[in-house]
Amino acid sequence: MALGRMGTVFCGAQIDIRHRFLMGSLLRRNMLERILKRPGARALVETPGETLNRFRDDTQQVVDQISMTVDSLGFVITTTFAVVMLAHISWKITLLVFAPMVIILAITQAASTRLEKNREASRDAAAKVAGALGEMFGSIQAVQVATAEEQVADHLQRLNAERKRLVLKDRLIVHLLNSIYGSTISLGTGLVLILAAGNMLEGHFSVGDFALFAYFLEYVTDITMFIGEYWALYKQTGVSLKRMTEILPGEPQAVLVAHNELPLKGKLPDDRDGAGAFEPLICLETENLTYHHPESGKGIEGINLRLKKGAFTVITGRIGSGKTTLLRTLLGLLPKEDGEIRWNGTRVEHPADFFTPPYTAYTPQVPVLFSETIRENVLMGFPAGDAEIEQAVVGAVLETDLAGMEQGLATVVGTKGVKLSGGQMQRVAAARMLVRNAELMVFDDLSSALDVNTEGAMWSRLFARREATYLVVSHR
Repeated sequence: MALGRMGTVFCGAQIDIRHRFLMGSLLRRNMLERILKRPGARALVETPGETLNRFRDDTQQVVDQISMTVDSLGFVITTTFAVVMLAHISWKITLLVFAPMVIILAITQAASTRLEKNREASRDAAAKVAGALGEMFGSIQAVQVATAEEQVADHLQRLNAERKRLVLKDRLIVHLLNSIYGSTISLGTGLVLILAAGNMLEGHFSVGDFALFAYFLEYVTDITMFIGEYWALYKQTGVSLKRMTEILPGEPQAVLVAHNELPLKGKLPDDRDGAGAFEPLICLETENLTYHHPESGKGIEGINLRLKKGAFTVITGRIGSGKTTLLRTLLGLLPKEDGEIRWNGTRVEHPADFFTPPYTAYTPQVPVLFSETIRENVLMGFPAGDAEIEQAVVGAVLETDLAGMEQGLATVVGTKGVKLSGGQMQRVAAARMLVRNAELMVFDDLSSALDVNTEGAMWSRLFARREATYLVVSHR
């Protein structure tokens, strides 16, 4: 029996390690896939910090539940054998062995609502702290300019104190339940052994029967404790699954565990393999293109647009008139409510998938840079040589700035480009777009942070690159 238990534990450990890694990876892969398939301008419904909290803590909670489920197989096998042996010795006393299990299940069920509420509150508090930290690190300059360091630190301290209180409350009820489980099992075991000892005095039990009964009783008490802990964890896991699906609005929980390949070895698959032949732009058209922001009801309606190859088209208008909304809807970053988009007369069914290099390159109104070098921010994995990078840098009027930097293209820009000026950030983003040499170049108010001379030089150089087609939003 002992050897069998050791073997079961060993096999369970091997399976557990594999399941923990694979299930955690699968859950995170499926969540990331669904987020990436959402419209780009509305991909995250929570702050990045809160989203990461769900990827980390809530995913780990689900993995723990799966691991415990795997452990249950070994418990069931050993407990079944132990119950058979106990019943063979005395079936009447064996029935009393399960009394603590009934009590534990009743206690857990009574506490289930409190378990769920406490876990949800503690997770939300931890997410708020993570979200606040992310916003702080991304807004260092704004905090310094407003001399609000002390206030921001106090705010973070209050959030962290609330997180500490709720996490302690959550863990307290879990440990309290475990203590009640242990005490209930100990009392029940003691009463069972007293009854067994009484039967031994009456001659119904031999010393050997009593020793076997006491030995196998441990296996039944183990699973009784396991069931209580498992049920509590199950309730908490329901909270984690709910939080994970909250960042995937409109998606069923089944997408979290959908079967997908995890390419852990070898070359990563290329989703572009098998795509249709590249078709250079001749004419881009929109007909009755419509989108309204759900929060305000504002947006665009019935937009008809026609761009021919080599055109330089500028969209202008007052602030809030829908210029950026038009670009985002055209590119699939916002889901169109009505209308058609056609590339050379062929309807574009999925704009977000289609309007990518080599068809389209896009620079948003607020450029996004990563805490890497300028070269890495320009390329972002794109296969381009030094000559192509130099051409993109010149087109973005960035060469003079790079000459003044000691590291040149190897200069690290800091978090969100904090080490660069606003104009330099915009021109790095422009170089990123130009190096891709797409058919359609889309600028969203690119020159808003540029001085007049730099802006003039950039537009002159872009006019000289007339092999591409340009769609530009400008307030000027």
